[in-house]
Amino acid sequence: MSCSLYTATVQSFLQILDSVGALLNKAESFCDDKGLSHESIIQARLAPDMLPFTYQVKSTAEHSIGAIQAVRTGLATPSLATPPDSFSGLRDKVANAQEALRAIDASEIEGFLDRDVRFEFKASRRDFTAQGFLMSYALPNFYFHATTAYDILRHNGVTIGKMDFIGSPLEKS
Repeated sequence: MSCSLYTATVQSFLQILDSVGALLNKAESFCDDKGLSHESIIQARLAPDMLPFTYQVKSTAEHSIGAIQAVRTGLATPSLATPPDSFSGLRDKVANAQEALRAIDASEIEGFLDRDVRFEFKASRRDFTAQGFLMSYALPNFYFHATTAYDILRHNGVTIGKMDFIGSPLEKS
């Protein structure tokens, strides 16, 4: 049995982005139920030197549809855009990524095989094949930021568990 690049990337991105969207709703409800400012979660961090929850959520969108767009152009550069500062802005960011991913035809992703992709940031340059970039750079970054967003919520008392992160796995139909 083989696994397609589309299944490994786009379907995985969509599964976890669905979970991230649900986590945003739980985080907002948590704030409202506890009388906390939304800012208290949106700007929450696990450590003083790490980027906040809002950046982690923003990065899930950018390491999913942003990675696909990078392969399309052959150039990947990190977004330096300021993350949204509200739950609704974060939901929009995630929803836009989901919409763009759902519009992709699987054959386009399969056509990426062996395409060149260059990653550039400051003085750093790395050359990849499309599948190498997606599987060894974009996916690990995507999961890192999704996990960190989950961990920030959990650390701040939001009642969530493993299935809130995993969401709806691709079951045999």
